[in-house]
Amino acid sequence: MTAFAAPAAHVPSPVEPLPNQLLCALGQHRMATTGQLQALLRPTARRQTVSTPLNALRRQGLVDYTVLPRSRGMRAWHLTADGVRMVKDFPALRGRPTYPITSSTAASLKTPHTLTVLRTHLAFVADASARGDEHGFLDWTPEVSHSLGDGEKVIADALMHYTLTGPGQRTKLRAFIEVDRTTMSSERLASKLIDYARLWSYEPHPVGRQRSRQPALVGSAWLRWYPVFPRILFVLTGGSRQVLDNRISDLQAMAAQHPLVATMAHTVPLGAAVLDDIEAQGPTGEVWTPLNDAQPRSWTEL
Repeated sequence: MTAFAAPAAHVPSPVEPLPNQLLCALGQHRMATTGQLQALLRPTARRQTVSTPLNALRRQGLVDYTVLPRSRGMRAWHLTADGVRMVKDFPALRGRPTYPITSSTAASLKTPHTLTVLRTHLAFVADASARGDEHGFLDWTPEVSHSLGDGEKVIADALMHYTLTGPGQRTKLRAFIEVDRTTMSSERLASKLIDYARLWSYEPHPVGRQRSRQPALVGSAWLRWYPVFPRILFVLTGGSRQVLDNRISDLQAMAAQHPLVATMAHTVPLGAAVLDDIEAQGPTGEVWTPLNDAQPRSWTEL
């Protein structure tokens, strides 16, 4: 009697297809150029590897693009309403609010800041890859919001997760990222340190009787999300070197003079760097100015 082997069960691939990765990346980062998506997902591939599936997704009505001004036709891609509905149930994006960009006007308003935040992320991605560290396209979450109580909140431009790797050692780091394009006053930029200091010290007070049998979390609110308060990194661009140096000086003054910020600075690493320097030397280069010191160093050593 001849024995027939049972058909092998189908084993799904653990690797997401590129179209799914493109949708997920646009859901995570809101908007990205073709070149940025290539650097993020397929840095060693040809540009066509990314542009072909993007155009296919556009024909399906899941993504669209806006042409950047004075860019010789450079496209900035974003999800459509149908694309948002599709990605909201992706495991990587569950609980992450994703909003469609519904007009070219809305796209033009969001484009400069959104693409600059992603440009910052790409510098960390490239550096991590070169060093053998862990930092991928889902380890950077834009527009992270935390309550300060009384209806107020602080919104970071991004929250970064990064894992330093070494012989037998893995160190997990987190950072709130603030990207400044010199579009607000230097005083307003520096005042963001006060908001972060308020988050660092904020302890919510329970209202009424606890309905849950679980014990209420005692202490600072941020302990609900982080084992250690994330370091705070300011990335500056959009001005002359003198203008950007002055803004870093104003951040240092706030860290020294405001009592709550000064107290936070004793335990939370604070630093600022110029985006051009980060891209030229890498984020782990000695390009970061500590806000409570003057000696440049890597962001990991603040």
